[in-house]
Amino acid sequence: MSAAEERLESTLEGEHRELDSVVIRFAGDSGDGMQLTGGQFTESTALSGNDLATFPDFPAEIRAPTGTTFGVSAFQINFASHEVSTAGDELDVLVAMNPAALKTNLLDLREGGVLVIDSGAFGARNLKKAGYASNPLEDGSLSGFHVVQIDVQKRVLEAVEPYGLGHKNALRCKNMWVLGLIMWLYGRDRAPTVAGIQEKFADRPEIRDANLAALNAGHTYAESAELAEALPAVSVPRASVEPGLYRNVTGTEAMAWGIVAASVLSGLEVLFASYPITPASSLLHTLAGLKQFDVTTFQAEDEIAAACAAIGAAYAGSLGVTSSAGPGIALKGEAISLACAVELPLVVINTQRGGPSTGLPTKTEQSDLYQAVFGRHADTPLVVLAPSTPSDCFEVAVEAARIATRHMTPVMVLSDGYLANAAEPWRIPDTAVMERFAPRFAAEPEGFHPFARDPDTLARVWAKPGTPGLEHRIGGLEKSFVSSNISYDPANHQRMTEVRNEKIARVARDIPAQTIALGPDSGPLAVLSWGSTYGAVHQAVKRVLADRLPVAHVHLRYLWPLPSDLESLLGGFERVLIPEMNTGQLRRIVRSETLVDAKGLNKIAGQPFKITEVETAIREEIDA
Repeated sequence: MSAAEERLESTLEGEHRELDSVVIRFAGDSGDGMQLTGGQFTESTALSGNDLATFPDFPAEIRAPTGTTFGVSAFQINFASHEVSTAGDELDVLVAMNPAALKTNLLDLREGGVLVIDSGAFGARNLKKAGYASNPLEDGSLSGFHVVQIDVQKRVLEAVEPYGLGHKNALRCKNMWVLGLIMWLYGRDRAPTVAGIQEKFADRPEIRDANLAALNAGHTYAESAELAEALPAVSVPRASVEPGLYRNVTGTEAMAWGIVAASVLSGLEVLFASYPITPASSLLHTLAGLKQFDVTTFQAEDEIAAACAAIGAAYAGSLGVTSSAGPGIALKGEAISLACAVELPLVVINTQRGGPSTGLPTKTEQSDLYQAVFGRHADTPLVVLAPSTPSDCFEVAVEAARIATRHMTPVMVLSDGYLANAAEPWRIPDTAVMERFAPRFAAEPEGFHPFARDPDTLARVWAKPGTPGLEHRIGGLEKSFVSSNISYDPANHQRMTEVRNEKIARVARDIPAQTIALGPDSGPLAVLSWGSTYGAVHQAVKRVLADRLPVAHVHLRYLWPLPSDLESLLGGFERVLIPEMNTGQLRRIVRSETLVDAKGLNKIAGQPFKITEVETAIREEIDA
């Protein structure tokens, strides 16, 4: 009997189960409230003490036709009694609110997994919209799963009937009914959700009471003997975590708080200037709600205007920050090159999405690495960093500001749609012990010119306009190395270009020594990850190491310039595997800079790597 069959048999016998991890996905129409449902379940799970990771998956259409496969919205959560670093591979539970949700998500449900279906949505019209020739609830195609059919629509209408909402508004409470059911199944406390509903709809008592009634009705239905015998409750023990104050945080939230922390640690005011674009817009929204700090947000009329506003703030002595996704970064290109030419601190946050062009706006990818490293006219290098997890976005935002102000350069941060929207528990750091990095502004007029350089970093001096004796101008035209006046001299241009390149190369001196994230210091195989591939690679390497196979995990935060010791570290391994959500961009950069001929594992499907995909590639490489 397989493990899946044993779990299914245990379920059907009505035993109470204790599991070390569970993966659940809520899926339905974009108007069914799946993101809200997942978010509320995530909050209650975090309060229950489990480690967790989430993955919201949105349709690209603002409001796709109801019941269609391209309008399905889903929210996945992996919670466990041990360390969690991805949203999980195979699903243990799939909640499908209609046929389209079933069709687009069923392949991810493990054999013997639990399938909770709103049977009331499986009418002929919805089946046709989803492309079903027959009803899967009746044709035997779901026989490999533990199917729980509930006419959620009918039961919701019964539960909220006393509140007089009308049919359409009443059905909007479906997600709360399902949430109540799943909360019972996993022993989650409804109190935080109840408090949230009461606060959100305080001025709409009929909506408030209807949602509470739906939540409680779903919970009551689940705990009734009728369902409990078929679907027994499950418990997942608390995870063992380092003591401290935690909160659930998305990558967007962590990035926003990192920008705020950079302001505090540097003593600089921040201007965050941006233009809306999926999936980067939420960073502007989040920072706009933090007006109590020295962070000003500005929504410009277009992408280049946003970047230029941030550059103007940097010229005035503030930290300029701008953000976008790949298409918007392209539109900012001229302004970013200007920031390289005038050598001002600018943080550029690129929340990558599937491309090219408008591509896959709500899906994730890592295909902007070339754009970040090489994607400007002329020789205009800048520093490129990438966070590895949602919570790591905080530290990387601070590090980007530190490098930008110390080396007087733009720094690009490569986040992505997965990191921005995913969530995990984050231990809130004590900013009182975090290292300060107050920039040094020019103060003395004697010997001043705006491109006088630090002999170690080659960073030019930062002078605030209006400081007596430090009057100066800068611009995009080439400057004399000696006087900083406009110069068209060929030899001077070569010298300035070489100095700007050398300045970025010297940033490598500030990069901490590379270490092995997991596994031996040398051997037959190292797996090199960057950005959001960290979680899947780390867990895959951990699984392979459990079988005593020789493999190591190396992770890169600093993508340009590369760490100076990367070549020697990778040189200790016979082979290197680089998983990327692109066609092999880091692999080619590593090869060109270190001559390490790595092998690529490339996924360009708009979805993050699964642990099993990386694990399979590792085992094949070891056996080769």
